[in-house]
Amino acid sequence: MKKFILLFVFIPFVSNAQLKDLIKKAEDKISAITKKDGGLDIAGGLKEALNKGVDIQVKKLTATDGFYKNEAVKILLPEELQKVDKTLRKMGMSKLADDGIRALNRAAEDAVKESTPIFVDAIKNITITDAKNILLGNQDAATNYLQTSTRNPLYAKFNPVVQQSIGKVGADVIWNNIIKKYNNLPLVTKVNPDINDYVTNKALDGVFKMIAVEEKNIRTNLNSRTSDLLKKVFALQDKK
Repeated sequence: MKKFILLFVFIPFVSNAQLKDLIKKAEDKISAITKKDGGLDIAGGLKEALNKGVDIQVKKLTATDGFYKNEAVKILLPEELQKVDKTLRKMGMSKLADDGIRALNRAAEDAVKESTPIFVDAIKNITITDAKNILLGNQDAATNYLQTSTRNPLYAKFNPVVQQSIGKVGADVIWNNIIKKYNNLPLVTKVNPDINDYVTNKALDGVFKMIAVEEKNIRTNLNSRTSDLLKKVFALQDKK
């Protein structure tokens, strides 16, 4: 595999015909990897790895404090609302500010719980061709592929779920109260943030980050390869 990669060092010095030949050899090399292992279903292995990430890591986000007490994904205030937080605390309303941050995280926890099937459905769309390249990529290549190819449609499906969760956990009431109190203070620039959009994007960021954690575990820790398929597929990665 290393010899195969080194071929591309010389790409600036070859003709178009030679370049096409190198690309063809690269594709043949990847195909040979699967044939050598009896037509191994690489796509199936990567889908299993991502589903494992959803099942193990993302499920943790759905628990109470799954976002709020996980510093890796905790939702903090956007920059434009940090002045609101500071002002409220100066005015002796620290509890209200704390309640606002907690409410955002509660909404994300609830929304992820309701929308896990959305992520599972998205994983099903990984093709065999994509899978071969992903397998030999970085430690978070599968997660990055999933995020790049599905983030926009996931946002469209996830956003209404977040909006519903914001109402369900009372985050809308808390934040309406916070914004009202702040905007009524003298000498402040009034704000009207889109909390729904912010929580949607932050919740998605948290989901992908936790899926990447499990993907890295599977790629680097043999004990995390808990099925025969995972063992066989990621053994190919070990050989690169």
